Amino acid sequence: MRLQSINEFNGFDFDKTISVDMQVEVMFELLYKVLDEGTIKARTVKYKLQKYINSKDVYKRLYALNKIVTNGKGVEITPNSSNALEVLQATSKALSDVVAKRYVQNKIETQVEQYLMEKQDKYVDELRLGILKKQKGPENAKTLKKYAELEVLDSKKLTQNIMSMLRPESFSEIVGQERAIKSLISKMSSPYPQHIILYGPPGVGKTSAARLALEEAKKLKYTPYEKSAKFVEVDGTTLRWDPREIANPLLGSVHDPIYQGSKRDLAETGIPEPKPGLVTEAHGGVLFIDEIGELDSTLQNKLLKVLEDKRVEFSSSYYDPDDENTPQYIKFLFDKGAPADFVLIGATTREPGEINPALRSRCTEVYFEPLSTKDVENIVLNAAKKLNIKLEPGIAKEISRYTIEGRKAVNLLADVYGYVLYNKGYEEGSETLITMEDLNEVISISRMKPYEEVNTNDEKEIGQIYGLGVAGFLGSTLEIEAVVFEAKDKGAGTVRFNETAGSMAKDSVFNAASVIRKITNKDIKDYDIHVNIVGGGKIDGPSAGAAITVCIISALLNRPIKQDIAVTGEVSLRGKVKPVGGIFEKVYGARRKGIKTVVVPKDNEKEVPVGLEDIEVKVVSTIEELLDIVF
Repeated sequence: MRLQSINEFNGFDFDKTISVDMQVEVMFELLYKVLDEGTIKARTVKYKLQKYINSKDVYKRLYALNKIVTNGKGVEITPNSSNALEVLQATSKALSDVVAKRYVQNKIETQVEQYLMEKQDKYVDELRLGILKKQKGPENAKTLKKYAELEVLDSKKLTQNIMSMLRPESFSEIVGQERAIKSLISKMSSPYPQHIILYGPPGVGKTSAARLALEEAKKLKYTPYEKSAKFVEVDGTTLRWDPREIANPLLGSVHDPIYQGSKRDLAETGIPEPKPGLVTEAHGGVLFIDEIGELDSTLQNKLLKVLEDKRVEFSSSYYDPDDENTPQYIKFLFDKGAPADFVLIGATTREPGEINPALRSRCTEVYFEPLSTKDVENIVLNAAKKLNIKLEPGIAKEISRYTIEGRKAVNLLADVYGYVLYNKGYEEGSETLITMEDLNEVISISRMKPYEEVNTNDEKEIGQIYGLGVAGFLGSTLEIEAVVFEAKDKGAGTVRFNETAGSMAKDSVFNAASVIRKITNKDIKDYDIHVNIVGGGKIDGPSAGAAITVCIISALLNRPIKQDIAVTGEVSLRGKVKPVGGIFEKVYGARRKGIKTVVVPKDNEKEVPVGLEDIEVKVVSTIEELLDIVF
């Protein structure tokens, strides 16, 4: 229908003498002319008018008409028709508005048609050109072929990565880190969570513990984490500072229109585009940086600024805040910056003293412990259970001899598993048996050596003792031996020591000279003394002083030393056993060696690990006390 004049329908002001039936019928006829059939049906279904629109009751039909015309906003009508006149008037007015709108629309459509006719030739040409461009598009035979090849490659999937499959799914699966996990959760599960640095050897579960800690904290109502909080993980060794500031995946960067990487529509209008980084992706959650100690120093300082401001600022000489072509999101990023309020969790295998002091001051610290042989055994047994592998007795214990990392232990088990499947076949649904012979074969092929031979010597030895060393978070035992001969010429004796042992270790020998003379009443200048660190281990510090002194005294007096004891401590000129560092790690190193007793300086007593059941730790203040224990 096309109305030539608005006067065809002037308010629809019906006389009261005209029957309601007739007025309703006329308005229905007009309704079907000004509204399309689809709109009428949609409103009929929406307001459930099916039983009213075809009713014989005129008031129900009037009710339906009013709802359709006003799109549900009309005056209600009651069955006794007490307000029928009011509804008729309201419906008439609404219908008048619809007709008026249709009239205006028709008038505009007429003008558009006239304009199109005038511009028809030019418009058709432009339309044809646009269609041709779309048909041509960016694709051709070569690009479509490459796309098809990529789809084929993407459809190929290997089996799940074994490390992903065996990744701990609960805190109970992270073996040997109960104290570290409690400390980590206490710092995460708070209304005011803190930034954290996790210290510890590789392969002990730092990353898994951090991921699980976030999931645990999200369950608590009083923590600020939402259910959608992300755990964004990145390796610090892969992040480097770009002085041009073109690319910075950690903090974000700005793609200026002159550089490659900016969007075409923005480049054409000269508008720079900020690209938020991982700190913004982690907003509201956790940013986990593995090996944070390897992070570029400049990038660390930039990260510190973000931790303070909780936002990332962007700048560009190409940005014009008054440019109307600049999208709102770009104005927001330049004017306000990108949000970056997250909890930083960094993990490192470095010692605390090697970490940026400014970064350490903003973080609390959690220490993960080295794994004992029993811990590694449990990790192997758990992995075997998940892989449906049956292990011959002693397999887990044998694997624990070759590594101190849970990850490497699982990898060794996976190697043996693959070896057995290849050589002995695979039966679906059945357990795969791994024997000691299979394990030894893989160890031989891989040319692996035991991490440390377990000490099984319960007999005493003259001039031989175990010292303790530490490198990073890993403690180890040092086998120290000494032999003494009377010098050919009295007073012309010499002392020989490993060249590779370190200058401070050599100094320990000379410091021991006065102590030895005091205790034995013998001058070492009358003897040729040779002290050796078996294996040529380097000792950074004086911590082997007490062990070296005892070893020389044993050789000098021909007194045997217990071989299930390890000693650490600096010796002073007066025979005092002074405190040293790394007690925690050294005790764990002694446990792996099978040492039964560790002797440490009295001043280090508070640093001794608690809850030890397989090793005894004794403390001494003087060499005399130490001699009473080792002889």
